[in-house]
Formats: sequence, structure tokens, C-alpha cells
Amino acid sequence: MPLDASLRERIRTSVSDGFAEQIRLTQALVRCPSTRGNEHTAQELMAREMRARGLAVDVFAMDGAAIGRHPGASRISATHSRAPIVVGIHRPSTQAGKSLILQGHVDVVPVGPEDMWSTPPFDPVIKNGWMYGRGAGDMKAGVVSMLAALDALERIGMQPAAPVYVQSVVEEESTGNGALMTHLRGYKADATFIPEPGREELTRANVGVLWFQLEVRGHPVHVAYMGTGANAIDAAYRVVGALRQVEARWNAAKDAEPHYAAIDHPFNLNIGRIEGGDWASSVPAWCRIDCRIAFPLGRTAADAACEIEAAVADFARQDGFLANNPPQVTFNGFMVEGYKLEPGSDAEAKLAAAHQAVMGTPLKSHVATAYLDARVYALFDGMPALNYGCVAEGYHGFDERVNLASLERTTAVMAQFIADWCGLEPVEG
Repeated sequence: MPLDASLRERIRTSVSDGFAEQIRLTQALVRCPSTRGNEHTAQELMAREMRARGLAVDVFAMDGAAIGRHPGASRISATHSRAPIVVGIHRPSTQAGKSLILQGHVDVVPVGPEDMWSTPPFDPVIKNGWMYGRGAGDMKAGVVSMLAALDALERIGMQPAAPVYVQSVVEEESTGNGALMTHLRGYKADATFIPEPGREELTRANVGVLWFQLEVRGHPVHVAYMGTGANAIDAAYRVVGALRQVEARWNAAKDAEPHYAAIDHPFNLNIGRIEGGDWASSVPAWCRIDCRIAFPLGRTAADAACEIEAAVADFARQDGFLANNPPQVTFNGFMVEGYKLEPGSDAEAKLAAAHQAVMGTPLKSHVATAYLDARVYALFDGMPALNYGCVAEGYHGFDERVNLASLERTTAVMAQFIADWCGLEPVEG
């Protein structure tokens, strides 16, 4: 039976009653500098908080061999995180509703030059209704909101009447292998809810993503005689030009996927990092470029990767120097297909009802031009994967921040969704 208006209001009020504690816990999580490979303290905090709520807690490591055998795995490089995955398990006394995975990630991207932040990146300052800090929006506020939604139900003496798996993962920003590991661990449910920042809208689809490194070797000579050598950095620029042509082809065909037809440039090539050379007065002998590119739905990651390799090889054959010194392409992170959530699922209907009750407006949707962990549950478990979260700004940039009023609203939506999807039963004891 749908939730009545009275129960919805009790849940919303309960979220408000616990919001100060929710903010405190979010700040504690933001203070953990959980960049790639450094997520251990954040995961320890999450495990403590889950245990404090009476959840059974499963802490487990990435199984590189099992991940490597899965067709949806991304490449594992030397910088892949070794931090554990943490899952809190709620088991009901009776099962009246449908099971649910609540999932979020605690890994964050590097902060960049700290002097370009208006506040220290791991000091979660609150001003003008926003909490600042690296990861505040993407997505530690969302991770804490999963626990806060369950807390809100408990304050009114209720708990989900179906199994709920609260998953805190890593590697979302680099490979998606953390989410894949929960799948390989055997966690399954009737739906997944991921509170990534999303403008209080449902994310309908996300693109495929590849990470790769391009390495070019040159011929070093003294700069006084540079015409007799070959500059690896200049050569790398030329190869990037060939990759831009791949980017242009993929965007020219975007209308084939209706979800992305209205977006001007959904498939972006980003040159994220470059290093090369050893000496200002020597023609550089080497250059390495780290790249990220998005590719269209309906294509496999392997097929997109082959097109990248072919584009580099074809260009090199036409280049006077590179023809005899071909660049090397190494895929070293994301190698993932996109996904889409088709309308019409019962899970989406219940989310829409909760959104309408809290926001007073119909639920809207959008598509993402980035990676989302929802793809694991949609592609490999065949379950509805709802990516829905609060308003946040500046993530992956400077002065990342989350809007606290929006966070409270979306937490109330999540709590009502849990109650409607899982059903409710009195808290034991």
C-alpha cells in the first residue's frame, strides 16, 4: 500500500529532527582526506557508524583476480586503491517488502593547488547554507544521507521490512571496480538507490568511459641542433589531434541515442595530465599523457578502446617520425559501458511519489556525461538503479560544496522511498 500523507509527514519531520547530527557526521567524513588509495580512515568511520546502528558489517578487500575475470571490469593499475569495501546489512524480522541496495562512494579526487580554495579543502566549513570541502558534494553528503534516512525511520519506531544493504565503496572516481566488487561478493536486491549529487532529479543514463595513457618517445639532442632530433612532447600534441578526430566522430553520431541527442557535446576527451622531458635545453626524449574519453551508449568498452588504438596507429603511420617510433597506448583505469534506465519501473514510480510529496513538484530526469556506479547494478544485475541526489557545486574543481537545504530534502525523499519500497515494521526491542 502507498504511504499515507500522515506517515510521509512524520518521516519528513524525523529527518529534520536528526539533520544537525547528519551534518556533524558529514563533516567528520569530509575531514577524512580520502583521495585514491587513502580511503581507509573514511571506510573505518563508515564501519563504526554502521555497527553503532546495529547493522551487521561486512568489510572485505578487492579481489583483483575475480575483478579481472569479469567482462565489466576496468583495468587495475599500480595506483588502484587497496582500501576495503564496507557493507552494512539490515535484516528484518519479517519480510513484507522489497529488498534494497543503498550505495555510495567515499573516494574523492585530488584537491589541486590549495591556495585556490577559499577554505581548506578538508575543513568542512559551513557558510550561507552550503558545506564546503572536497567530497562534500561528491559524494560524502550522499553517503551519510543513506544512514540518516534509516535513522529517521528508527526515530519514529520503524525499520525497513525487507533486507537493506548499505554499501560504502571506493574506486568510483577511477575504475568503478568497487561497485563491481559488491556485485562479485554476491549482494543483490530488487533495486538500488545511489544518492550521487543530481540536482534533485533522476539520472536516466550515463556515458561509457575509458582511461588510457599515451606514451611517445623522441630523439634527444642539444636544443641548438633540434632539427636533427625529434621532440616527444610536440609529437604527443600531434597524436592528441588525431584523438580529437575520434571525439568529433562520436559526437557527430550522438543523435543515434535519443537520450543524448539534445546535448551539444556529450562525449568529451580530456587531457588530464601531461609530463615529459628532462631538461629545458634538451629536445625531450619522452612524453606521457593521461586521457579520459567518453563514448556513446550501445558500444562496448572493448570496441571503443580498439577505435582509440586504431586512430593512434593510423596517425603514426602517416607521421615522418612516429611511423618508426609508434606511440604506446595503455588502458589504465575506466573501461566501462554506459547504461540507461528505461521509464516505467515500480521503483521509479515510488521515487516519483516520494519526490512529489517532499518537493511538491513532479520528478524530472536528466542524463549524465560522466561515469556513475549505477551501471553495475543496471547492466549486471538487471535491477532498476536510481541515481538521485541533492544540489552540489564545484565537485572536481575548487570550493566544492553541497547545499544543505537540498540535502535535507533529498534525505527525506530517500527515507520515504525506503519506507514505501521496503515496507515498514516496528523496531525490535
